[in-house]
Amino acid sequence: MKSLYNFIVKPHGERYNNTIQLNEKELIVNTNIEHHQFINKKAIVVSTPIAFNSPIKKGDIVYVHHNLFRRWYDQRGKERNSSTHFKEDMYFCNPLQIYMYNNKPHLNYCFVKPIVDKSFLTISKEQEHFGILKYGNSFLKRLGIEPGELVVFTPNSEFEFIINNERLYCMKSNDIALTHEYEGNEEEYNPSWAESC
Repeated sequence: MKSLYNFIVKPHGERYNNTIQLNEKELIVNTNIEHHQFINKKAIVVSTPIAFNSPIKKGDIVYVHHNLFRRWYDQRGKERNSSTHFKEDMYFCNPLQIYMYNNKPHLNYCFVKPIVDKSFLTISKEQEHFGILKYGNSFLKRLGIEPGELVVFTPNSEFEFIINNERLYCMKSNDIALTHEYEGNEEEYNPSWAESC
């Protein structure tokens, strides 16, 4: 069972991540299907496309677009699967919908860790549009931008992911606007709820 141009994937776990661990109890944080933030973005590759070769292989863990596993209500109020649903718990996945595989960014995507906002003039816990490059790619490497560098990224370019219990922002390489000198007081920001996902 192979697709011509798409990967076939299935969710790693459930379709939705609606619970978090709180001490030794499980807490349900969402009960509806509309909110994209609680859709599982972690998948397992069932088969690869036959039209081209890819470094992604069968059985690899990938991070995908949030609409892949999403359910929705039609105009009659009937719950439906996304347009990518194939059968049972399997879905077609366009290569452009894969952001990371085996802890390596796919195509021109990269991942940035937000930093703590230390300004006393704001109530925000993280500094907007600043972060530390966590997972780079070959394009950024050619520009001399390596993981660990403090970067500034363009507004509304980031997608939130929880990877290895860390909240990271996924974006395209072109969304990294510039690198920034460390002032020495930068601190990575990871909300406590991310560690329980």
